Amino acid sequence: MHRHEIDRLDRRQAYWVAAVVSPKRDWPAAPGCRRGARFLVNARSLSASREEFDTFDSQLSCLEWIMAKRADLHRALPGGAVRAVRLDRWLLGLE
Repeated sequence: MHRHEIDRLDRRQAYWVAAVVSPKRDWPAAPGCRRGARFLVNARSLSASREEFDTFDSQLSCLEWIMAKRADLHRALPGGAVRAVRLDRWLLGLE
């Protein structure tokens, strides 16, 4: 999903996404970023992204995906702790 497509989501449902916070300035997974920069995880490329991400219908399914991909995520996002967050709360800066 692309960020500009958010309007297409069903507003009655809570969506979950994998998110990560930059552990340091100029983080290798997001060159040029500041420490603490927030990103969503693109499930296809396993990269930190502000524009492209994948949604999950439940927190459990998001956590299962994170656990299944944890070794790849660790390599792609070194030092970043990937966690499941509600998309609406993430967009509002509450997560």
